[in-house]
Amino acid sequence: MRASQFFISTQKEAPVDAELISHKLMIRAGLIKKLGNGLYSWMPLGLRVLRKVENIVRDEMNKAGALELLMPAVQPKELWDETGRWAVFGPQMLKIKDRHERDFCFGPTHEEVITDIVRREINSYKQVPLNLYQIQPKFLDEIRPRFGVMRAREFLMKDAYSFHTNYESLQKTYAQMHQTYSQIFTRLGVKADSGAIGGDGSQEFHVLADSGEDALAYCEHSDYAANVELAEALPQANTRAAAGDALKEVETPKQTQCEDVAKLLGISVECTVKAIALIANEKFHLALLRGDHNLNEVKASKVLGDFRFATEEEIRANLNCPPGFIGPVGVGANVTVIADKTVALMSDFVCGANKPKYHLSGVNFGRDLPEPSLVADIRNVVEGDASPDGKGKLSLCRGIEVGHIFQLRTKYAQAMNASYLDENGQSQIMEMGCYGIGVSRIVGAAIEQGCDEKGIIFPISMAPFEVIICPIGMDKSEHVKKITLQFYEDCKKNGIDVLLDDRGERPGVMFAESDLMGIPHRIVVGERGLAEGKVEYKARTAPEAQNLLVNEVISFIQSTIND
Repeated sequence: MRASQFFISTQKEAPVDAELISHKLMIRAGLIKKLGNGLYSWMPLGLRVLRKVENIVRDEMNKAGALELLMPAVQPKELWDETGRWAVFGPQMLKIKDRHERDFCFGPTHEEVITDIVRREINSYKQVPLNLYQIQPKFLDEIRPRFGVMRAREFLMKDAYSFHTNYESLQKTYAQMHQTYSQIFTRLGVKADSGAIGGDGSQEFHVLADSGEDALAYCEHSDYAANVELAEALPQANTRAAAGDALKEVETPKQTQCEDVAKLLGISVECTVKAIALIANEKFHLALLRGDHNLNEVKASKVLGDFRFATEEEIRANLNCPPGFIGPVGVGANVTVIADKTVALMSDFVCGANKPKYHLSGVNFGRDLPEPSLVADIRNVVEGDASPDGKGKLSLCRGIEVGHIFQLRTKYAQAMNASYLDENGQSQIMEMGCYGIGVSRIVGAAIEQGCDEKGIIFPISMAPFEVIICPIGMDKSEHVKKITLQFYEDCKKNGIDVLLDDRGERPGVMFAESDLMGIPHRIVVGERGLAEGKVEYKARTAPEAQNLLVNEVISFIQSTIND
């Protein structure tokens, strides 16, 4: 491609509302243009990147035996009513009416549509397993769309759905899709971890980046990785030490936080226990956590079901004490005490005394208060916790979710009566799996992972062009023109994706724009180098350029790209 025949629309400054580096660089490099809030046009340069991601995703899905189709973006309300999701999906769904006042939505997802297709077309166990996928724009009416393509209202997604006669078959395809996703991210050249992120029957794939919305826990010495919301928090001790201190009241006139209590008493905050008042099933609960730990609401909801934090009035009514001084000692039968696993193994700890301006020290289960009604993992993991796989310690990082696979089981098939006839002619409900990849989000995530002060650093597989040729004085030197055009044609003949910058721009402009756009390899052709039979080559990430012999350039580029 000649730059003079292409559309390059770089700009020096990013818009003031751009927060993430990927958003800033995609605008500056001319990959996208903002149309409206959360709506972006993919410009020719950006579309080349997007299509390369899309093609790798498609290629690997095809290799896995999945079949591509394309479903309507606009979906009728009646399908969503069958699963009950029309009423519960919320305002994120863009709902529209046609001229006959019939209700439709711009599909945020396609479980209902694909299930409808399969229930109409699949009759026998001999027709499954079946894995169908599409690559299609989706729409979610985000409350506050921000971060460019990372959280846009309209986005490009690959969604796949598999159908099975039994759970064993679903598990097999689920494992295959996990492997396929791993291969996709390897080919794209981005670092994406999955591990145990998502829990049973569900796994997330995250591109690791400091700007990520999700907190992740991982072990450097194993393959373990998990969303902090789901990572198992193991206690640091295996047994509870015997009581050593006597129970006593200590005055804490202004200290309502564990950190402040610990400072006043001259002890570590790890020796304190905080009580969090919760209401679940209209009953009052105290959740006990070590002073430096935080409640994991996802884990707590699995133990308690739906819950909320108690009001000050409810706390006073059940404990006869204001917040800041509450604790588990001496509570009535109306209070259910739930202890995190770490707290359950503590001894001689400090907690609230259920008396204004006082705490208790030397508190021990069994002696000073009954054993907890329930012991469970209800906290977030912290840096240095033992890895659940027993292979080291946990570290924390941020990640951007770019893929998610689910075992839907019979949720949609049951609701929509997607059935088949088994070997005995009996009607059975199908098992389902769902496998999504955010194609457009991957572009933004890759930039978050690969950039510097000069601009984007694309992996070779995603770059809009693999090589840029920058001639100096091509309009003035026939020699430069001849060698430049020779390189250009040789690149095309050898399948190298090349951009020839023939716009006549100054070298500084050409170099700055090629770095901004993230083109991995740059060849500079000039009279000075040609006089010695050489041209200048620079890799995007190399600190310095190097000289190559003219007759070695193409073979060098080929070998570099293939590496």
